[in-house]
Amino acid sequence: MFVHEFSSHDNQSPMLLTHKEIILKASWVLPSFLSLFLFGSTVKAAAIANWHFDSNRNHLDFTTDENVQPKLQLLTNPTRLVIDLPGVTLGYPQTSQRVGLIIQDITIGQFNADYTRMVVTLAPGYTFDLAQVKLQEESPNHWSVQLPKPVPLTATQPKYLEITPTQSSISPTVGDNSTLFAGVVPMHSPMKVLEPQVKALMSRYSFLKTGMFFLDLDTGDYLDIGGDRVFPAASTIKLPILMAFFQDLDAGKVTLEEKLTMRRDLVTNGSGTMQYESVGKKYTALETITKMITISDNTATNMIIDRLGGAAKLNQRFRSWGLKDTVIRHLLADLRGTNTTSSQDMARVLALLVNNKLVSPPSREQALDILRHTTIHTLLPAGLGKGAVIANKTGDIGFLIGDAGFVTMPNGKRYLAAIFVTRPYKDSRGRDFIRQVSRLVYDYLNQANPVAAADSPNSATR
Repeated sequence: MFVHEFSSHDNQSPMLLTHKEIILKASWVLPSFLSLFLFGSTVKAAAIANWHFDSNRNHLDFTTDENVQPKLQLLTNPTRLVIDLPGVTLGYPQTSQRVGLIIQDITIGQFNADYTRMVVTLAPGYTFDLAQVKLQEESPNHWSVQLPKPVPLTATQPKYLEITPTQSSISPTVGDNSTLFAGVVPMHSPMKVLEPQVKALMSRYSFLKTGMFFLDLDTGDYLDIGGDRVFPAASTIKLPILMAFFQDLDAGKVTLEEKLTMRRDLVTNGSGTMQYESVGKKYTALETITKMITISDNTATNMIIDRLGGAAKLNQRFRSWGLKDTVIRHLLADLRGTNTTSSQDMARVLALLVNNKLVSPPSREQALDILRHTTIHTLLPAGLGKGAVIANKTGDIGFLIGDAGFVTMPNGKRYLAAIFVTRPYKDSRGRDFIRQVSRLVYDYLNQANPVAAADSPNSATR
């Protein structure tokens, strides 16, 4: 039974429930590190300063800019933790984040004019051990919550009454003037304030050819300048290959522990260290995919392409994901640039990944962790502010460089970034251009209320 936890009707009492309210000193467990920085509106009201969950300790912290007394309750069928923050105004549309298998999703929205409501939904059959949950007031505007793991429901555990669905639920919607990027991210408006700045930078680097696509995952605002232009993929091709590997891992077709043999026909030059090892050496699949991404090992990439059935099968899979420009034509090192992709395609792969559309949540987290440990930080990462985290893959074949990544900012904002540049061979100004674009986008999104042209038509079509 679906239950409505949000109301758009201000004349209804936010706490008017038809069942016995169960007030808990509780919150939720996330399967991975997750943090959000939520900004208040221009209305004079309390705002959420930030909240942060540490999955290693099952510990939640959240602060507000004024004193707030949280009100928590537990709903069932399925189990949902509801955290009401009286007197808090968001000032932006509700957001929903798909999380994982047990903790399924988190929705944050404006309950009514006086409440902000957070709803965390568990998988059917799970609940919390109430006796072990602790809510601690660190200060009037700083709260911490320590809780155990979700536990399976049993016949001996209490059953809770359900709310009668008399209120309207709020959830992310796509308006008539919006579209879904990759079928999963509602797109809102072009970043029209930012676009002239980027184009002015492009004019100063007119000898470069570029294509870029940036997408704010929380607002749907985007920057698309030649995002559908096709470029040599270079080593960014390893990003969709990594996703294909984890798909096969989820399907039981490969394992992380299986041994892959470095055959002579798979050894190649270019980036990586495996080429210097003896032919016939064996590596676990986990070692191989890790080297493929973190040190961009070309030999490791060829071993993974071979293990997954070859380029033709991978290309077919890429097409099934909606990647129109991403094609493997030759094994690596593809120094002539015959393998291709586009900024939109790279962003599409990342959008599908972070929204759990390609792989299972555990595989998603492992793939992102590998991508966060890449060793080249001279492109997109070089333009990020202190404390930002990026999971990315670069590419460089001399006359072309590119980078694609998933960025989490210290304020909790998340966005996708993908950019390619053709340049005079090994000209460092191409690198400087990407770094400056990255900084412009980062600084723009780091504002409390980035301005987007709401009345501008969408230019991205994919």
